Amino acid sequence: MKLWRRGLVLQALRSSWGICRVHGQPPPPPVPEAVATWEAISLGRHPVPEYFNFAHDVLDTWSRLEKVGQRPPNPAFWWVNGSGAEVKWTFEELGKQSRKAANVLEGVCGLKPGDRMMLVLPRLPDWWLISVACMRTGVVMIPGISQLTAKDLKYRLQAARAKSIVTSDALAPQVDAISADCPSLQTKLLVSDTSRPGWINFREQLRRWVALTESDIFWNTTDTGWVKAAWTLFSAWSNGACIFVHELSRVDAKTILNTLCRFPITTLCCVPTLFRLIVQEDLTRYKFQSLRHCVTGGEALNPDVRDKWKSQTGLELHEGYGQSETVLICSNSRGSAIKSGSMGKASPPYDVQIVDEEGNVLPPGKEGNIAVRIKPTRPFCFFNCYLENPEKTTSSEKGDFYITGDRAHMDEDGYLWFLGRNDDVINSSSYRIGPVEVESALAEHPAVLECAVVSSPDPIRGEVVKAFIVLSPAYTSHDPEALTRELQEHVKKVTAPYKYPRKVAFISELPKTVSGKILRSKLRNQEWGR
Repeated sequence: MKLWRRGLVLQALRSSWGICRVHGQPPPPPVPEAVATWEAISLGRHPVPEYFNFAHDVLDTWSRLEKVGQRPPNPAFWWVNGSGAEVKWTFEELGKQSRKAANVLEGVCGLKPGDRMMLVLPRLPDWWLISVACMRTGVVMIPGISQLTAKDLKYRLQAARAKSIVTSDALAPQVDAISADCPSLQTKLLVSDTSRPGWINFREQLRRWVALTESDIFWNTTDTGWVKAAWTLFSAWSNGACIFVHELSRVDAKTILNTLCRFPITTLCCVPTLFRLIVQEDLTRYKFQSLRHCVTGGEALNPDVRDKWKSQTGLELHEGYGQSETVLICSNSRGSAIKSGSMGKASPPYDVQIVDEEGNVLPPGKEGNIAVRIKPTRPFCFFNCYLENPEKTTSSEKGDFYITGDRAHMDEDGYLWFLGRNDDVINSSSYRIGPVEVESALAEHPAVLECAVVSSPDPIRGEVVKAFIVLSPAYTSHDPEALTRELQEHVKKVTAPYKYPRKVAFISELPKTVSGKILRSKLRNQEWGR
């Protein structure tokens, strides 16, 4: 569990706590000045204000401008489910509904500033509404994906000492099964059109409701259990842009492409795996209404995917990298020169370096740990500690740096090149091999639709590279032994010969998270019998 330092999330929680305090504050500055101040803080050129509440100081400012016609007639939030249902909120409507939700958290659930509440919902409008309500009340939100098991829920509720949980019909039975083992849990909120014994129906308590600019419509396909969903909330509404949401009960390339054609979405964010699937489609059949900017993150982007997307759409893919602990720490920002395969440069206010195991900065080109400088000054938007786990907090720090657990190297120009998680890096006969390098090489071969590379035990070399490959339809009938040799020779030509996969397995699909990220750990554990 993570606690945030004086960043966007924590500031929304620790200041102004609640609606009565908010109403007693002076009005915020005009939007141009407010945005300029926000940008100055992000760049480390302006001190972090003692009191700041994102819901009040940003969202409500846009609401006031809507009333006087100083913001374009663009929704702040736009949700569809693919079956004809839609929800649209202006900033004013978002403000009204989030205040009602805040009253539910305070008045009905009895939650106070600093209390912890677990929020486990699919991509329903209620998730964004409750997130803003948490900011208004100072309640600490703990997001989780809808696929959590009863064991997962029990661990999180106990570790966080959560006083409340908000979830849907699908997960309510599992919560009931472990509630008795979670003494801190006082209230259970159900987001549903039906009732359930022992639960408070959130919608009944609420009363039912029917690099961005003010004109942008931003669609992030990330599951609500991942931190990137919260990044979208802050980045879009800080700039007065609209958040677009598709329920995406089933994530697939055709649904994404058809949605881009049907709605005036200007900015798209997907994990690289989804872009990898999208570029397999015939993109000439689709005409995007308004798309002009695309970002990706959550795993490494293969240069081949970026090249195919750009050649077929004319749009660049801007990769970024960050963690729940850090938010975005490096990126290929809009307007900057992009080196294909690189995650880009450090994003202000972060000082990102590659360090050794003792926290010493390494020279350009040398592989090491991706690290963020936290001494003598800790970045304002950085997490504070791992909750009630001082050992883990201490072990994540070396010298003046926080160690992310990911490995990379930095070139002479300050661009970072991702190699993999510490656990993912393969050590074969003293050669250290990053799986991303091999996957990128394989992805350039037309036979490879998707692939994942992990370590596999070997009696002589200790471990070797093994590639799990999903074949393109045109290659499924090829002789597997001959194709294996062809792919091995291809990798030897594209990258250093010692990196080629000595083992190859052709499979029908790769294990993935609900948001589309490939689970290398599952394949690795399978290889090592864990």
